[in-house]
Amino acid sequence: MLLPIVQYGHQILRRTSEDITPEYKDLKKLIDDMYETMYKSEGIGIAAPQVARNIRVFVIDADPCKEDYPEVAGFKQTFINAHILERSDDTLETAEGCLSLPGINEKVKRSKRIKIAYDDENFNHHEEVFEGYRAIVVQHEYDHLDGKLFIDYLGPLRKRMLKGKLAKISKGEMKTSYKTILP
Repeated sequence: MLLPIVQYGHQILRRTSEDITPEYKDLKKLIDDMYETMYKSEGIGIAAPQVARNIRVFVIDADPCKEDYPEVAGFKQTFINAHILERSDDTLETAEGCLSLPGINEKVKRSKRIKIAYDDENFNHHEEVFEGYRAIVVQHEYDHLDGKLFIDYLGPLRKRMLKGKLAKISKGEMKTSYKTILP
């Protein structure tokens, strides 16, 4: 089932999400719906806060980016109760966009390497290291769990320049190919 995507300005995007247990009601269906929503919206990742759930879950399928970033070929993964354990000081700067911020793409610096602890969809625990573009994608989705957006990494001047676009998004004046939830 396609889920509506929460747009910029909605307070759930600024909340810290909560860990869940295997007993979380209809989790498998939610994860399946998140993947379906992500694919239909032409995203490469989506986090639970973006579909109005205040829980620590996100899904990624970065395979569509493999032409530009070969290391993400076949990178499809579900993250539950994720917590970043380490971040490298070395950074990469790449352009990012977000389904909750349609029409905005900006260059953001992020750690080149991260170590993250998470549970998979079967609640098997993992600690894994991600590097390069895989690390970038994971950090972008992970930030949603902590109430952060990629625009938070921009300088004050760039944020001011985006103020009009952000206001339009929060008022529903930006066209999307998917259903949305406004603030």
